[in-house]
Amino acid sequence: MADVKAELHRKLQLVRAGLLSRLDGLSEYDMRRPLTPTGTNLLGLVKHLAGGEYVYLGTSFGRPPPETLAWEEDGSVWDGADMWVTPDQSSEYILGLYRRACEHGDRTVQELELDAPGRVPHWPAERADTTLGVLLIRMLSETAQHAGHADIVRELIDGRGGPDHDELGDAETWRTYLARIQAAADAFAPRT
Repeated sequence: MADVKAELHRKLQLVRAGLLSRLDGLSEYDMRRPLTPTGTNLLGLVKHLAGGEYVYLGTSFGRPPPETLAWEEDGSVWDGADMWVTPDQSSEYILGLYRRACEHGDRTVQELELDAPGRVPHWPAERADTTLGVLLIRMLSETAQHAGHADIVRELIDGRGGPDHDELGDAETWRTYLARIQAAADAFAPRT
């Protein structure tokens, strides 16, 4: 029988690595530029998840981060400051921050049991009390969700698909596949 904590932790580590892989080989501009109407950008996703790792797998268990996050300290996190990167925040800083936050979270996961009590400081009082198991699932879910966003944003930048893209076909295979999907959608296109 698989150890549930070990499996959740392993999956979290895999999706973290997948997220970071979406930034490989990109310029500073491409890592930072917003590619959706709501401003989604790759480095912003990493910055956001660094804060999540520190809060959900650190602070919530009496293990505050060893570094101060300016956007949390000044409250601008609540205005979306954790979803984009300012010109004075280097990509090296943000990527390093994320790696340090993950290491901090890993220590919490390794040292505590799934039923270890925690308290999320920014949740309403009536539901702020929780456990490592709940927050590990939350962090896995949130990281996987944002890794999916990163897959789409990366594809918008340079057409590079997810990690299994090349296994599924070459450029011609993908053009044919896309044409089939477009033809199916066109059957429902508004007629003028």
